[in-house]
Amino acid sequence: MASKLIYIHGFNSSELSQKAVQLGEYLSAWPGQYLVPRLSHDPKTAIAQLEQHLDQDTALIGSSLGGFYATYLSQTHGLPAVVVNPAVHPARLFSEYLGPQYNPYQDYHYQLDKTHLQALDELYLEQLTSPELLFLLQQQGDEVLPYRQAVDYYQACQQVVEPGGEHRFVGFERYFGAITRFLNITLTT
Repeated sequence: MASKLIYIHGFNSSELSQKAVQLGEYLSAWPGQYLVPRLSHDPKTAIAQLEQHLDQDTALIGSSLGGFYATYLSQTHGLPAVVVNPAVHPARLFSEYLGPQYNPYQDYHYQLDKTHLQALDELYLEQLTSPELLFLLQQQGDEVLPYRQAVDYYQACQQVVEPGGEHRFVGFERYFGAITRFLNITLTT
């Protein structure tokens, strides 16, 4: 049974992500620990920030780039994870974003450069070693990431694939019960 849940936010987002806040409200009566760390834009630093919170009773949930990080951590540390409209191979996608960036949610400017893409490439797993640890929530209307990539990559995993929707995952709260069941989180009433 999980006693800690880490929500991993996406690219140029923060701990104030709407999905993170909604899930936190849903878990308010849960006696476990719910963490939403503010992550660095640097992939190596972000993974190190997340790894400092991991233990054997940790479960993960990640959206977009956070889904990519959750996948890596799930497969390398043997932890269950839910991934929501995840980035599958962000190094390939982010090449068009090289240069100056601004994260409005954390209010800071930074440079996205080739070292960041290389770090993302190093975190990419060609094959999932423990697909049973992953649960994909995917909407086909994701306007940011190609949904088919995720459906194919996570084909051996439990999946919910919905028509329509968008990148932020419309109606995320409808899946709180399925998420907590998959992650073995028991809520007190």
